Amino acid sequence: MAIIKANNLIKTYADPDSNGKKFNAVDGVSLSIHTGEIFGILGPNGAGKTTTLEMLEGLKDIDAGSASINSIDISKNPYKVKEFIGVQLQANEYFDNMTLSELLNLFSALYNKKNDSLSLLKKVNLTDKANSYANELSGGQKQRFSIACALVNDPLVLFLDEPTTGLDPQAKRSLWDLIMNLNNLGMTIILTTHNMEEAQNLCDRIAIMDYGKIIAEDTPRELISKHAPERQKEVVSGNMEDVFMALTGHGLRD
Repeated sequence: MAIIKANNLIKTYADPDSNGKKFNAVDGVSLSIHTGEIFGILGPNGAGKTTTLEMLEGLKDIDAGSASINSIDISKNPYKVKEFIGVQLQANEYFDNMTLSELLNLFSALYNKKNDSLSLLKKVNLTDKANSYANELSGGQKQRFSIACALVNDPLVLFLDEPTTGLDPQAKRSLWDLIMNLNNLGMTIILTTHNMEEAQNLCDRIAIMDYGKIIAEDTPRELISKHAPERQKEVVSGNMEDVFMALTGHGLRD
């Protein structure tokens, strides 16, 4: 059963390189994301990944097309949708004079929820930092805390925008474990990433975007079978990075 449905989503902006002209940052994206799956969206910088997420989250207006989460129309009821989604952004700012426990209590109050801050911190393995301030955390700890903040309303759907960017291998693997644990509890997770290994290991299905469009969508295994069945020399078949290069013709950060 699909918990997220998007049909022909379009987001238009003024073209900075052409006076008076416009372009579609998201150009006819359709998605059907199943309840309980981890769904990945890959693409080079500027492909439209984050904009697509922001429209699904109700953070950006949908210029054309339609989308719903849990059968709620996002354009018509954006505040209703926010009641059962959690959002972890690429960057977050917190009050410097509040501890992690105090921040979680504040966010819970904003959702009119009664949460045990220590229980939320335990989910992300940060109970020992309950009385610390956000600016005292390492990069990996900040990412895990941002996910704790996204969990205050016990969401059905969790959005993660490049959650492991800039993390060292240990912190990255720790965050992977957290994502899989949340998914095993029944949470639907949508993530964008530049990390091919991350996509291949975590995602049940993947959509690859380029120039605002979805150019391929399937399981990692099927994408590799279709688009990178052979790889030179060291292994008999390719991986998700080979799929991406075969489909787009350029690197993730081009």
